[in-house]
Amino acid sequence: MPEGTVLNNTGPRYASQDHTPASGGAGGRLRRGGAGEGGEGPLVGRASALLTPRGIAFGVLAVALGLYYRFHESLPNTSTWGDVAFLSFVLMPAVFALVYLALPLRAARELQLLVVAIAFAILAVILHQADLNTLADFAKLGAMAFAAFWFLNFFEALSWVVLVACIVPWVDAYSVWRGPTNNIVHNHRQVFSTLSFAFPVPGEASAANLGLPDLLFFSLFLAAAARFGLRMFATWALLVASFGATIAIAVAWDKPGLPALPLLSISFLLANADLLWRRLRTPGRNE
Repeated sequence: MPEGTVLNNTGPRYASQDHTPASGGAGGRLRRGGAGEGGEGPLVGRASALLTPRGIAFGVLAVALGLYYRFHESLPNTSTWGDVAFLSFVLMPAVFALVYLALPLRAARELQLLVVAIAFAILAVILHQADLNTLADFAKLGAMAFAAFWFLNFFEALSWVVLVACIVPWVDAYSVWRGPTNNIVHNHRQVFSTLSFAFPVPGEASAANLGLPDLLFFSLFLAAAARFGLRMFATWALLVASFGATIAIAVAWDKPGLPALPLLSISFLLANADLLWRRLRTPGRNE
């Protein structure tokens, strides 16, 4: 596969595994180089959840991902589209399944969620300074997931989530094409690499990156589906698929980067379109 790619704060470009974007980025061309989940309660009261099938699945998946991230360069190399397919249908679903499995923790108290998010953020900084970038990336994922769980507590109605889903694509598109994200990616690449999550390509020292806002809104929309009794698995599946679609479009159009939040938001709305329509039209069912 060509030199490295990076999924911008919202759109795909490719970068080397050391999280340094290659010139020319990626997008167009990969470059080598619900309701019902757990009741309210404190996080400490959920320690027993580690012994449940969900907790065991989380542990097994974490180990599998750890092995892949450690040995991915030793795996067979594939074509550009083979890499896109692997990222879209294997690696990204596996990584974001961790968020799906952690959903019961969203019901913890607000202060606990905020403390855990901050703790993960601090851990990510420490690991990054220690040059343990893979572990730092998963700490970033934890920070964004718990920050999203905490932030969702301020949404008093489902309509608020829908409003966010309608607004953020425009903000994201402007940021990626003309705003701060564009400036960071082109002029401060190391900053973008630090504020992103890497998905390494098999057989190469390169990776596709997603910006931290993508992780935040993924977790927010998924947690909203759980809180408001929407289609959780369908939401998760379409949200993950939206990232793969963004990569594929960027590669096909030979673009250096595309915003990922537009398709992410559309996926959330599509997965629950009929439910959202009924809830928003029926008084009292918007909460």
